[in-house]
Order: sequence, then structure tokens, then C-alpha cells
Amino acid sequence: MIFHPNEKLAIFVDGANFYSTAKSLDFDIDYKSLLNYFSAKGRMIKAYYFTALRENDDFSPLRPLLDWLDYNGFHIVTKKAKTFTDRDGRTRIKGDMDVEIVVRMLELAPYVDHILLFSGDGDFRAAVEAVQKLGVRVTVVSSLAIKPSLLADELRRQADNFIEIDDLEREVGRPKRERSDFDDEDEFDEGDDDDFGYE
Repeated sequence: MIFHPNEKLAIFVDGANFYSTAKSLDFDIDYKSLLNYFSAKGRMIKAYYFTALRENDDFSPLRPLLDWLDYNGFHIVTKKAKTFTDRDGRTRIKGDMDVEIVVRMLELAPYVDHILLFSGDGDFRAAVEAVQKLGVRVTVVSSLAIKPSLLADELRRQADNFIEIDDLEREVGRPKRERSDFDDEDEFDEGDDDDFGYE
């Protein structure tokens, strides 16, 4: 990993994508450890966590996580997911946060030297290129250890650096525990077209 001690850093966590990656690797992320670990690499300017929430959900299983993150140094960006019925009659949920992530990256680019993008979504390739043209280095944090990989090849190639999250389990993973059947970001099981299926 290439970090410079005085560089200004920003973290962008694509909640659903990063959760799916960690879950596939069979470990939970300790977000306080994650923030501390990367804050020690430079001057942390901002840490964002992005996720969609179901419409008309008075209590989301994500709410305790989001509240905790909000009180512990993360800026939370949410929007209401859309519920619709597909042509087969199945209820689907669409909760794409890509535009929100890209807008915040472009807004913050003039104030940082290095962006850490916690996502493997290839849709971010053009955004990474855009902030690089503004002089910002971009490190993608995801995994190639999962088969099939949740990291798009075009995103990895565009990034200045890549960090394999599986290599950081000791630094940013929580101790193993019994998981409930419905946990945190399981609410949104991300698909190729950003539709989240429920039956």
C-alpha cells in the first residue's frame, strides 16, 4: 500500500457492495478499526458510508449500524429504495447509490489527495478516471479472492492502487460470531442491474 503521511484522505464505502464482499469472505467489518487503520495512514478529511433504505420501513435492520457509524466518524448518505413488481410478478427493490457516491467524490476531489473507494462496482471506473484527472489518487478496496470476483476488472485497472480486503481481516475484521438470518446489509442483495429481489 502506498500512502504518504501528510496526504489528505477520504473514504467512500458503497455499503451494499462492500458488505457483500466481506460476507462472501466470511468476516464482518469493524468500521471503527477500519477508520482508525486508514486514518493512521494520513490526514482523514471525511469518511462516507452510502446505502439505500426500504420505503415505508419504520425500522430497518440497518438503522443501528447507520446510527453507530454516524456517531463514530462516518458521514451517512442514504436514500429511499424503490419497490416495484417485475413482469414475473415478483416484488423487487432497487437501491442504487452510484450517483450519490460519484457526486460526493467529485465535490471532495479538490480538497483531498487520495480517495479510498470501498467497492468493486465497475460503474465507478469513469468517476475514478475523472478524479484522477483532478490530481487525486484512487485506491480501490475490494477482493479478488472471491469466485466469481465482486471486483470489476476495469475498476481495478483504472485505480492507482488496489487493496485486497481479505489481507486486512486481522486489522479491520470483527471477531467471528453467530450471524442472524437477516443481518445488516442483507436487506439489499445487490444484483448486476442494481435490482434487489424479494419474493
